[in-house]
Amino acid sequence: MKVYEPEEDSWLLQAQAKKLAKGRVLDMGTGSGIQAVTAAAKRSVKRVLAVDINHKAIVYCRKKYPEQRKITWHVSELFSNIPKQTFDTIIFNPPYLPQERNAQDIALYGGKNGYEILVRFLNQVKSWLTSNGIVLVVFSSLTNKPLVDELIAQQLLDATFLTRKKIPWEELYVYKLTKNPILLQLQKLRVKNIKYLTKGKRGRVFTGRWRNKIIAIKIKRKESLAINRIQNEAKMLKKMNKHNIGPKYFFSGKNFAAYAFIPGEYLVNWEKRAAKAQKKKVLRQILKQCFIMDHLGLAKEEMTRPLKNAIVNLRTLKVTLIDFERMHKTAKPHNVTQFAGFAARVLKVPFAKLKSATRAYKETPNKQTLERIADVLGL
Repeated sequence: MKVYEPEEDSWLLQAQAKKLAKGRVLDMGTGSGIQAVTAAAKRSVKRVLAVDINHKAIVYCRKKYPEQRKITWHVSELFSNIPKQTFDTIIFNPPYLPQERNAQDIALYGGKNGYEILVRFLNQVKSWLTSNGIVLVVFSSLTNKPLVDELIAQQLLDATFLTRKKIPWEELYVYKLTKNPILLQLQKLRVKNIKYLTKGKRGRVFTGRWRNKIIAIKIKRKESLAINRIQNEAKMLKKMNKHNIGPKYFFSGKNFAAYAFIPGEYLVNWEKRAAKAQKKKVLRQILKQCFIMDHLGLAKEEMTRPLKNAIVNLRTLKVTLIDFERMHKTAKPHNVTQFAGFAARVLKVPFAKLKSATRAYKETPNKQTLERIADVLGL
């Protein structure tokens, strides 16, 4: 296993390390030691821990740079053999080429698609970074840049583009990563084990642990043009909770809201294989919640197709409505009639049978007309 000699990616990253390295530095995958030595030369750098999976690389660096008192050379596969601590600067030049058949050079190939090692690094790095710390990372257009950008966002890190360079067959990019302000707020609130869960049109959802509870955290996507939707969801959740609707609200801030994590399955997946009696039990629960929202004068706006706006507990069959971003006050809410149409499609009830019942409800929205809709649906 040879020592990786500096190439174009190394020089490009070195130029940024020379400008930006500070405090306690971790040089991940140090190779020839170029980044570690560059960082150690700066007055703003206190000490450097340089690690590499390749034992030969560490032996090489110890022999080549015996005078480097600031640097500790250490064998480690990513973070696996590093004593728990945090760093002000983490520098990483990962192997990023897609694996070639029968090729074994771990300094070059990052996995089948080229980005696997970078993904593992990104999944762990925020736990090793100080609040104001930075990550300097270089990667290639061969590594699927859009995917890398998304993975960075999923770790609640902000990416600042620093520089790029075109070379034959590829383009190199250097990013500076920092902790997202929302991540810093969540950490101040002592939310732990923050992990990406899923993505919607306007936000990303994460899970975490807070006061021994598993919580869900919805955070606005930077690219979303929606205004105050997350704040509106927090406001509406507080109202809904008074009527036992929605997940329990915990706290919120600018562009994020935290509430109880609801275990279970989206209605869209569950209803495809559920027994008819089970479907009826769940649909009746939702219909009742729609009635309450109607009487509060609030339109949820997703009840025509609430496939990913309701979660069914697989054990108890309790259903919880989620996603209240678009909920608003209105003189004529239509949650019940919207949902009745959806329920009719699920239960294969002809719309003609439902028409007079929904018309009666629109004219007089009360429990009697609600039950008439339920009877037609067989709920």
